[in-house]
Amino acid sequence: MNLAALIQFWPAVVAGIVGASIPRQAKVRHRLGLACVAAFAVLTVMWLWPDADGAKEATEKAAGEWPYLLDVLVGLPIFGAVVLLFLPRQMLSTLRAFTYGIFGVSFLASLWLLRVPMTEGWHFVHTKDWIPSAGIRWHVAVDGMSVWLVVLTTFTTPIAAFASFGSVKTRVKELCVSFLLMQGAMLGAFVALDMFQFYVFWELMLVPMFLMIGIWGGVEKIKASVKFFLFTMAGSVLMLAALLYLVWTHHELTGVWSWDYLDLVRVVLRGDSSLSFHPQMLGFLGLSLAFFIKVPMFPFHTWLPDAHVQAPTGGSVVLAAIMLKLGTYAYMRFSMQLFPGPAHSMAATLAGVAIMGGIIYGAFCAWKQGDIKRLVAYSSVAHLGFVMLGLFGATTGGMQGAILQMVNHGIATGALFMLVGVIYDRRHTRELSEFGGLAKVMPVYATLFIIVTMASIGVPGTNGFVGEFMIIAGTFVSEPLSQLAGLQAFGAALGVIFAAVYMLGAVQKMFFGPLTNPKNKHLSDISPREAVALSPFIVMIFVIGLFPSLFLDRMKPAVDMHRELFKESGGQALRFAKRADGSLLDESHFPPAFLAGSLVKDLAARAAADKAQAVDTAPAPSPAPAPTPAPTPNVQRLPAPTAAPATASASAAAPPAGASGSAVAAPPTASAAVAPGGPGKAPGQPPPPPAIPKAPPAAPKAPPAPPGGAP
Repeated sequence: MNLAALIQFWPAVVAGIVGASIPRQAKVRHRLGLACVAAFAVLTVMWLWPDADGAKEATEKAAGEWPYLLDVLVGLPIFGAVVLLFLPRQMLSTLRAFTYGIFGVSFLASLWLLRVPMTEGWHFVHTKDWIPSAGIRWHVAVDGMSVWLVVLTTFTTPIAAFASFGSVKTRVKELCVSFLLMQGAMLGAFVALDMFQFYVFWELMLVPMFLMIGIWGGVEKIKASVKFFLFTMAGSVLMLAALLYLVWTHHELTGVWSWDYLDLVRVVLRGDSSLSFHPQMLGFLGLSLAFFIKVPMFPFHTWLPDAHVQAPTGGSVVLAAIMLKLGTYAYMRFSMQLFPGPAHSMAATLAGVAIMGGIIYGAFCAWKQGDIKRLVAYSSVAHLGFVMLGLFGATTGGMQGAILQMVNHGIATGALFMLVGVIYDRRHTRELSEFGGLAKVMPVYATLFIIVTMASIGVPGTNGFVGEFMIIAGTFVSEPLSQLAGLQAFGAALGVIFAAVYMLGAVQKMFFGPLTNPKNKHLSDISPREAVALSPFIVMIFVIGLFPSLFLDRMKPAVDMHRELFKESGGQALRFAKRADGSLLDESHFPPAFLAGSLVKDLAARAAADKAQAVDTAPAPSPAPAPTPAPTPNVQRLPAPTAAPATASASAAAPPAGASGSAVAAPPTASAAVAPGGPGKAPGQPPPPPAIPKAPPAAPKAPPAPPGGAP
């Protein structure tokens, strides 16, 4: 690398120097951490910035896609969790270092996903038979709708673990195992395209979160962990029932067992119209209720505040930043495509629930909370109401805003929970009434809290503004929401105002006013270690807020394809079909890039390949014996007549009297051979047709003797 190539990285170098010089009193490793965060943020923007001449895109396409990359992302944390089980729990430094190493490798591997342009279709696809007799296989892939959620997972989980290691001093080994297992399960759910595989990861990620709340939680940790587990398991049972019916219907229609999403998406459930609920509606409700509980949407949200309040700081960060997004992502990916008819017809009703029961109700509940952590928990209900509203509206801009808002909420709310953990570690209380005037003794902490608050309420220049604006604009022009679109957009805009009310009210109570509580007068400001943990979130708030196109452009092709599929197959005719049996949507209904990799198509391709191989490897048939030639008839060709004297011909025609024997034609001799081309033909002319064999001429009879005897 020459000097000119190094000079182009000067912005990252400057950012690293500024990051290292900000803390006044910090250890070298903390300064180095801040420098790396600042430099990495600038390098990310430079790397994602599009080239005007398209040279970068051509280079990226030439780089190719390693099919095992997603296997590494999913398997490495799970493998690391298994390895940790065999390490002594007394080796705290080794346990933490090993966990950091696994997280670091996973994050760097996830950045490889961004090297490939997220064009229409699936990327980094890998399929492998798992249980062939049941149609179950390992099928992973990403597209523009899931790639940023994968990167968000590998970005946030190590930060949450780093924050937890500062406050959790007991059962560190189990904590490391829980974080690694949870990351692997969440990544598996984000990239799974086999519904059985998705269900396994969906259930697997409950176990570490259940343990995290139950072991390292607060006073009512057992109640909160059991409530979290029961709510999620109830939804999982409904989801499993819907999936089983889909798989059975697919087998009845095709004769092939398949759990593959790309096969099940073609199934249209139909049933008796006399039923109160159509099978498609029942399937949609069974599948979607599991996702609504995970989001959570009203009225299934009651488990969330208890889980957040009782969970340790790291658990709250992962729960809010990543795990809740699995509900919104799964509804967008699976409910909207497996049951497009009910999703389309129920869009306006569900949007009303998202606004009244999520955005506005969640804002009012947050406004009345005295516990700052419970306030942030209810704010999650309100913000995820915006995400669901963007999905129900089903416009390109609204769905892009919803995906971006998933990332924004993970960053802003994750940072808020970490900031709440900072003050809880110092005061062991989260009651707003216990604080006031903290900006006088904790100015850096107050500054960071206010920055994250601005992002949470959607101030322009921060990440929250872009996503909420796109969602509200998409809602206003939404076709599925019909006449209610304008009213629902107005309700969502009111939610933004209410968010400012409860968040700014909490900021005023905590940081401004007189410092009346003597317990707050000697609080230490944020430590360098805590600043290092928070700095990635702070940086990303401004990176996304100032350069949103870097993120929106990569998801647009996938969102366009997803929306077109939903629009074409979302008519109510599919929902109210009268036939008693199911049917399959024709493959021409889907883009070829969408169905690439389905189990049915793979089985057909394998059958064709096996047939071709069987033909190639089959022994060549023995040649048929040559037919025995028929005996050549004895054809005699007479010599061509020549001109001769009449006397000669007369004498030849009439032999002398008294000659003994019969005069027969002699066979031709070699000298009388027929010239090529036959008699009378010049050489080179085509031969005449073969002569028909004739019987030899009979011998001429002797003339009768004259009367009177011989003279």
